[in-house]
Amino acid sequence: MRRAQYVLLLTIAAALTAVAAGETAARLGKAATVFSAMTTSAHGIQAKIAQADCVAVIPGFKKGAIVVGIGGGRGFISCRKGSGWSAPGAVTLESGSVGVQIGGEEINIVILSLDPARRAKLLSSRFTIGEDASAAWGNGKSAHDDPNAKVIFYADTKGAFAGFGLDGLTLKPDESANKALYSKEMSNQEIVDSGAAIPPSASTLIAKLTQSAKQ
Repeated sequence: MRRAQYVLLLTIAAALTAVAAGETAARLGKAATVFSAMTTSAHGIQAKIAQADCVAVIPGFKKGAIVVGIGGGRGFISCRKGSGWSAPGAVTLESGSVGVQIGGEEINIVILSLDPARRAKLLSSRFTIGEDASAAWGNGKSAHDDPNAKVIFYADTKGAFAGFGLDGLTLKPDESANKALYSKEMSNQEIVDSGAAIPPSASTLIAKLTQSAKQ
């Protein structure tokens, strides 16, 4: 009886692992599509990509309801590694600001970090805009009246929502997605610094990032 239960648990665990791996691969595919679309449009990302030390892509970031804005999204971050780019670490982008927001909208976000000295914090367990760095929108609207902000946000939307407040946005590792992607627990710092092999499901995203950086 115990053996049957053990086998059942192993079967369930394997099934859950396969589901998580599939979801992570699908999200990587969407991130590659989003990055390609936004770098070839009029967002201005291409003009800055050569200066970027790390790039994060958050497909489908959800900004919350009117009056109380709570949002979040899952994506990936890659940093320069020699003449190329590192394997991607999985991240979540979270917000919990209070104030009038545009309710229920889902947007795609690309984040460029232009400061190599900021990399360790960016890949740490918590990186918060307003505490660990000032940031600006790619349209030139600074969140902190800092014309020299080294973290630049781009979003594929227009109108009032395009300039929602960046203060309090927090980038964290997505530990479950990293485990699904690399078949073991790895921090984003380890993925980038150890020179982890690029998983097949991430090859398109890294290829598009490499191509964009060379243009």
